[in-house]
Amino acid sequence: MDPFGDLVRGLRSYGSLFGSTTLTPPWSLHFVDGAPLTLCAMLTGAGWILVPGADPVRLAAGETAVVRGPAGFHVVDEVGTPAEPIVCGVDCATPEQGGTRHRLGWHDPAPAPGSDASTLITGASPAGGEVGARLLDALPPVLRVGAGGSGDTVLDHVAAEVAVDAPGRQVVLDRLLDWLLVCTLREWFDRPDEGRPRWWTAQHDPVVGRALRLLHADPAAAWTVAGLAAATG
Repeated sequence: MDPFGDLVRGLRSYGSLFGSTTLTPPWSLHFVDGAPLTLCAMLTGAGWILVPGADPVRLAAGETAVVRGPAGFHVVDEVGTPAEPIVCGVDCATPEQGGTRHRLGWHDPAPAPGSDASTLITGASPAGGEVGARLLDALPPVLRVGAGGSGDTVLDHVAAEVAVDAPGRQVVLDRLLDWLLVCTLREWFDRPDEGRPRWWTAQHDPVVGRALRLLHADPAAAWTVAGLAAATG
């Protein structure tokens, strides 16, 4: 298996928490699930992801971000917004606050054309999910990828699935979250800018990368420096 495949091999969600909500400024959500990975996708509008100890990350329409847990975080319309945060845990907004969050997720209607509302989709793997410590150690507090990637098609499926109450919806959402997380992480790892782990960027070195791939493919072999040198030319 390739190094990235090995890194995400244990990524499998069970009982993921999904939501699709339409927000009119000013707005503020406080996520307190403690999930190891939470995916945030902005379908329309824009907002900011605020993680303690990290710089604010702006999320524009069509962009997707992954937030590393287990610490809580905020998603707001603007940094310093005066909105009172709605706490999103296992139970998110109560009906009088504009929606409900059940185990199968919640859904608000899409905003009217021309409005300044934002539509945010979130998906969180519960803390009991199989997310490897090695993957979490390789990620920053927040990573963001732009629109137009391979995850866009998956996101369309997620938006449609959250909006309906159909048999097997939880199982479908679990698999869609895994798919979308892998697509988002793969795109982030493949980008050339800084922030990737050194062991990952070393794989692209013409000599060291070849040696690392050989070691990874057969870790039980009795490798020596001379053997690696001969194998890599």
